Amino acid sequence: MIDSQGYRANVGIILINSEGKLFWARRVHQNAWQFPQGGIKEGESPEQALFRELSEEIGLLPEHVSIISSTRDWLHYQLPEQFIRYDQKPLCIGQKQRWFLLRFKGKESDFCLNNSKCPEFDNWRWVDSRQPLEDIIEFKREVYQSALNEFSTMIDPV
Repeated sequence: MIDSQGYRANVGIILINSEGKLFWARRVHQNAWQFPQGGIKEGESPEQALFRELSEEIGLLPEHVSIISSTRDWLHYQLPEQFIRYDQKPLCIGQKQRWFLLRFKGKESDFCLNNSKCPEFDNWRWVDSRQPLEDIIEFKREVYQSALNEFSTMIDPV
């Protein structure tokens, strides 16, 4: 779903374990790491998209997580000029994302990165909350910073 300003609706997922570490995944065949994320389909709520994306991208089911919080507002980023596909309509200039902070309640063996026809990730690890801001591609950094800031008091070991 692309809105009238050209932003695609999307969910971002920050998954935290009992030690306060964050799930960090590497995109297939790239040296690019990110949090799971994905588009919201027509007629789908952000929560429905969240659980669909969790299953498709990393193999987790609703019983493997609990929702701790979500961002109050949509967080936006614009795509760099070279990533905009001007031949596609409607034109997408960036993403607006609703971010969710989830507590991981499952076992590490519950993760499955090849749960879809086109896997997004080929590796993953648990990282300190500072790592994503060091690794993420520049044009997404401000959104990551905003989401992590909003959840900062909730990203603690239990």
